[in-house]
Amino acid sequence: MSRIILTAASRVGCVRTNNEDMVLAYDHFVRSDIYQTEFMTENHDRFVIALADGMGGHNAGEVASHDALSNLQYFLSDLPRGLSSGEFNEMMLEWLHSINQIIDSKGRVNPEMIDMGTTLVGVLFYNNKYYWMNCGDSRLYRFRDGKLTQLTTDHSLSNARGEKRHSNIITNCIGGGCKNSYMDMFDFTDDFLSGDTYILCSDGLNDMINDDTICSLVAEGANANGLCEAAIAAGGFDNVSVCVFKVE
Repeated sequence: MSRIILTAASRVGCVRTNNEDMVLAYDHFVRSDIYQTEFMTENHDRFVIALADGMGGHNAGEVASHDALSNLQYFLSDLPRGLSSGEFNEMMLEWLHSINQIIDSKGRVNPEMIDMGTTLVGVLFYNNKYYWMNCGDSRLYRFRDGKLTQLTTDHSLSNARGEKRHSNIITNCIGGGCKNSYMDMFDFTDDFLSGDTYILCSDGLNDMINDDTICSLVAEGANANGLCEAAIAAGGFDNVSVCVFKVE
């Protein structure tokens, strides 16, 4: 049994005029807003906390991020109980294929949405197991015992080249003309510990402030909006969205 204390924030930043990011904060969609909640895991047999960073021009990116998160929420709620880890992974891969087709098809029908797409990073709870998943370059960090660790791997050109500096060119996403989308997925139930803090973020955070700064801010008790404020103060060149949740 665990208590999850969660904050989420999604901000437009200093340069752009529309926000293509979205956060699914357990039971609430967050865009250009802030939100906080807490809940006991024993009261639920499944839930999702996820973040999507949309792309594809004015309005189209926000459609893609919304579609991915709302579809994921519905899909998880509709799964039968008792699937094994292997079966659950297979179902999630089927979902990825389906949502990729849905988002691509909207682009084919509406020229204003052509090649729209989104990243997706999240934590899923199902059948008493915790999983993290990632498609794209949004990130999941864990803060434990004063140390910040990036759990996900960026699906980006800079990472593929072994470059430390992050680039905005991604090699994998949902939609966006990506014909062979894939998703990293990992069962981390045995390493999901009381006292841990998890941070999901779009690249609007880590492009503006480095991991050492993120670590220091979280150590000082910064919530999701505090991290967004730090990114905006550093320039806010992109939309910035963050979800922070602590396990007790």
